[in-house]
Amino acid sequence: MPSIIYQGKRIQVRVGANLRRALLKTRCDLYNEEARLLNCRGNGMCGTCAVRVEGEVSPMAERERRRLGFWPHKKDSGLRLACQCEVLGDLKVTKMPGFWGQKTDE
Repeated sequence: MPSIIYQGKRIQVRVGANLRRALLKTRCDLYNEEARLLNCRGNGMCGTCAVRVEGEVSPMAERERRRLGFWPHKKDSGLRLACQCEVLGDLKVTKMPGFWGQKTDE
């Protein structure tokens, strides 16, 4: 079983688990500010679940690529949308600052 390290917690998940659902199920704070209430609930449209992921996850699909290429995100930021990632191995996940978690340069 892969493990996810996030905000000092280690979470065990099954291979293929959705990263967003796994983090929320264990009561991790995935969203910044009011994005906790104002998000697309995992449809890959709002971009508020963007995180930095170190480890093995599913390849980026077109929906995620499009959203991360649109303001306020930058397509070369290295971020992923937690709602669009399947966990394939051990991960270290970091939430960046900013409403969408997009501020990678701070």
